[in-house]
Amino acid sequence: MSTPGMPTTDETALPHPARTAARQPAPETGSEFAPLLRDIREQGLLNRRTGWYARVIAANALGLAAVVTGMALTGDSWWVLVLAPVLAVLCARTAFIGHDAGHAQISGSRATNRRIGLVHGNLLLGMSHGWWNDKHNRHHSNPNHIDKDPDVAADVLVFTGEQAATRTGFRGLLTRHQAWLFFPLTLLEGIALKLHGFRDLRRRTGRERLVEGALLTAHVTGYLTVLLTTMPPARALVFALLHQALFGLHLGMAFAPNHKGMDMPDPDGEKWGHLRRQVLTSRNIEGGVLTDWFLGGLNYQIEHHLFPSMPRPHLRLARPMVKARCHDLGVPYTETGLVDSYRRALRHLHEVGEPLRADIG
Repeated sequence: MSTPGMPTTDETALPHPARTAARQPAPETGSEFAPLLRDIREQGLLNRRTGWYARVIAANALGLAAVVTGMALTGDSWWVLVLAPVLAVLCARTAFIGHDAGHAQISGSRATNRRIGLVHGNLLLGMSHGWWNDKHNRHHSNPNHIDKDPDVAADVLVFTGEQAATRTGFRGLLTRHQAWLFFPLTLLEGIALKLHGFRDLRRRTGRERLVEGALLTAHVTGYLTVLLTTMPPARALVFALLHQALFGLHLGMAFAPNHKGMDMPDPDGEKWGHLRRQVLTSRNIEGGVLTDWFLGGLNYQIEHHLFPSMPRPHLRLARPMVKARCHDLGVPYTETGLVDSYRRALRHLHEVGEPLRADIG
């Protein structure tokens, strides 16, 4: 759904997967973003919300402690598996806190943000804070840019017709059916993120490698200890598989709607400035408080990309100002419902694989 009277992207305006040209070639100048940035600053929306984050972190820690206590009390029964989805949801909250720390949203101190990120990423989730930050910052600098955004690099999934054309064998099979496989593949994301973190240690040096490696190892040790001391091995294995699968699915559901199916800048074409580069490649998800909570504020993807250091509770307050500025500039501001966002993202993946399906049809 779109908001009446405001420009948005409808289904017919979505880019063809084999084409990365900009939908709207209007030139970008620094003045397009500068007035918006000035207004946002004047409203205090870039100011830190340390107290809000302290409450969120404390509530999440209490939730995690309550689940571990519940595991200890019910581990001798298969009813303990009921706690696996609860733990998956709390782990997603933990990831959102680590994400915000990586963007310096929580504190004005770089060291404090890093400590929060290491605790919530490495220690509590087994995800490397350093690896994630490096990758995610490159994504923010050039979202949906096929040569610069690691999130649209050809891997298990591909995002353009050019990428799909090179796929053969088993990878070609994946590409042909990638829309159907997307959500099943997210069930493996929790494990994949842990493996990426351990592999990334090879390029770390000195104290950084020591700290990140020690915390990742502490997570694995602690996780296995909790499981094996609260329930029998077979039940522990089922609990871990269910927990990790649902955690990965939750993260996939939070990240999938944001950019897939949106404009992809032409690497050889016109260069976009900050406002167009972020707005044209991002999609917001409409909803209320529950949507904000479930998606960790990432439903305000446009505002988050324009102002990465803006605290999460301020994103919804910035939305009307960003939307009005885009209206004044004639820049499409894309919003849709949660279910429709998945449909659009999956349709894009389906269309990318269409030429490969036609070849065997």
